[in-house]
Amino acid sequence: MTQVPIFDGHNDTLTDLYAPEEGGDRSFLERTEKGHLDLPRAGEGGLIGGIFAVFTPPPEGSPERDRHYGLTETDDGYELQERSRVAHEYSEKFTGEVIDFLYHLEEQADGKMSVVRAYQDLDRNLQDGVFSVILHFEGAAPITEDLSNLEAYHERGLRSLGFVWSRPNVFGHGVPFRFPHSPDTGPGLTEVGKRLVQECNRLGIMIDLAHMNERGFWDVAELSDAPLVVSHAGVHAICASTRNLTDDQIDAVGESNGLFGIIFAPGMTRPDGEREGDIPLSGLVRHIDYVAKRIGVDHVALGSDFDGATMPRELADAAQLPKLIQALQEGGYDDNSLEKIAYRNWFRVLRDSWEPS
Repeated sequence: MTQVPIFDGHNDTLTDLYAPEEGGDRSFLERTEKGHLDLPRAGEGGLIGGIFAVFTPPPEGSPERDRHYGLTETDDGYELQERSRVAHEYSEKFTGEVIDFLYHLEEQADGKMSVVRAYQDLDRNLQDGVFSVILHFEGAAPITEDLSNLEAYHERGLRSLGFVWSRPNVFGHGVPFRFPHSPDTGPGLTEVGKRLVQECNRLGIMIDLAHMNERGFWDVAELSDAPLVVSHAGVHAICASTRNLTDDQIDAVGESNGLFGIIFAPGMTRPDGEREGDIPLSGLVRHIDYVAKRIGVDHVALGSDFDGATMPRELADAAQLPKLIQALQEGGYDDNSLEKIAYRNWFRVLRDSWEPS
């Protein structure tokens, strides 16, 4: 088949571009070798859009800015000290600045990219060759405890929300990074977190369960009317990281007509959980195969974590994405299945999340 369009369920490129210490010296509109994603490399790789995360980093000067902070090597893996919650006021200010940056970037792009607010925008951009950006918060720290600013964020374009990153907040508890370990690492949603589920359903904001612990996952499964979506994770039966989904969780995603985006990061996909290692494309295909065989090809997609994690050598940046599609094709997926995994499944679940029946 000709190059299949690809939609990516999660990247940290927006935050990476905005924060000077993380990559603010590069432009999304010009091709560079820095980072994993920019508009020219997206075009080379057939990437038509993605879910762009705003992630509030620890405050400047915090030792938690070091990705190895609190790392303890164990006999068979590792564990990282649980990250601290961030102050709401700090997160709200940072998030507002990144959103302003995003809309300035959209203006600079001169029609080559646009922030998507409705399914019709997504579909039209595909037809017109415009790159689609969906605004996502990775952690709900910028949202007030009384939820009074959620609707305002929705008006500014928020269409996907992860309640937690791997740290606690007033809404719930993220999984600390550990291997090997169950994702059942603590209590689930708080009472205000449960109300946040209902408000997201009402407004048509997709709830992303990545980084949420197992009890929080089941709380959302019980409360939400929308499909269950995990944007970027791996299969726990293959890689026993706290960040990955158990078989019961995978089954629940399928039963809800939801979607599981497979992350590319070796630390979440290698059977040994080696955080600094590499993984061949066949290793990623193994995760996709597992989900497709267990709950069907309609419920698996891609969630790279570009600019937020180490990438496999063969997928060093967005320009290399056709290699993964080729590996899936060689693994026996037909054209229809490839299109579902590459972009159609994401389009469906976004439509179903944004337009409740």
